Amino acid sequence: MEDRRQPSWPMLGGIAAVAAIAAFGIARWTAPDASAPAPVEQPSAASGPVQLKIPQAYLQTANIVVEKVAAAGMGTDILAPATIASTPQGEAVVVARASGAITQINKRLGDSVRAGETLALVDSLDAATISADRSVAAAKVDLARRTYNREAGLFKQGVSPREDMEAAQSALAVAQAEASRASSVASAARVTGNGRSVSVVSPIAGKITAQTATLGSYVDPQAELFRVAASNAAQVEASVSADDARRVSPGDTATIVLGSGDTLAGTVRSVTPTVSGASQAATVVIVPAGNGRLLVGQGVQVRIRASTGGGKTGISVPEEAVQSLNGKDVVFVRTKDGFRAQPVLVGSRSGGVAQILSGLQAGASVATRNAFLLKAEATKGSEEEE
Repeated sequence: MEDRRQPSWPMLGGIAAVAAIAAFGIARWTAPDASAPAPVEQPSAASGPVQLKIPQAYLQTANIVVEKVAAAGMGTDILAPATIASTPQGEAVVVARASGAITQINKRLGDSVRAGETLALVDSLDAATISADRSVAAAKVDLARRTYNREAGLFKQGVSPREDMEAAQSALAVAQAEASRASSVASAARVTGNGRSVSVVSPIAGKITAQTATLGSYVDPQAELFRVAASNAAQVEASVSADDARRVSPGDTATIVLGSGDTLAGTVRSVTPTVSGASQAATVVIVPAGNGRLLVGQGVQVRIRASTGGGKTGISVPEEAVQSLNGKDVVFVRTKDGFRAQPVLVGSRSGGVAQILSGLQAGASVATRNAFLLKAEATKGSEEEE
């Protein structure tokens, strides 16, 4: 009789359990576990508030410009080229009032002068004529006065008739008028006391910015010899399109960007009502808040914050202030010790201006010109961490 043994089910169940456990272990090592937490990515330089410690000396050396942003109508900033010019009272053209040869030059190009100071002397025959006319007129006044005094005395004594006294009085008045005219001519011509020369005098205080006077040269009347520019008497003249000119109004604020990267606040004083035929551009005159660093003839750039035509209120910054850091748009906000890379949402970009839709508050100070240098510092810090 064949011996048939029944399988031990408890033993088989144990073997199956061990195999299942082994298979599960192998599966854990060979397949991803959905229930396990995802690996945490190390925060990049732009994922958090990246802080950069930048000394003030570096900002000056690298010409990194920091500007305060303000709320205004969206699309209102206007970037335009501009030139530093003298105000109408800020520059004087100094001329010779009579023809002659320059015999003395007291001031040179770049020298400081006072109002009424003599810059040069011109030896002139015209000066001699003017001086002689003044002397003759003064002599006629003296003669007419003596004649009148004598006739007035005779009239009181009853010797001469009233008509003679009144004729002498009229002659005195004519002589005095002629003397006054001759004196005014001599004063306007700046005739010197010796009557041989005319003085070339500066009407304002400032510095000599141009000089054509040469010792010994012959000059004609009204020939320009010097130009004098007054200190702190400059204005900025910006060239804008006709469409932009209609958006600008007197009183609008502006930022003047110098070639060195420094900025200066300003206010729009006026806008020309017409455009020039050649450039089809209007001129916006901006008064700087302080112009000790401005040189007449210097080329600058201005950013005018127009008060009209902007729509809803928002924040705008120069386009160069927005940098891409690890795939995100950021601006570098000034902090106590340096800068913070602040992520922002950028709207439209046009005319060198970027509209900030979110991420930045009005009143914050951000790096504008050469902000890419801060991006380089932030990127370098990120690479060193890696």
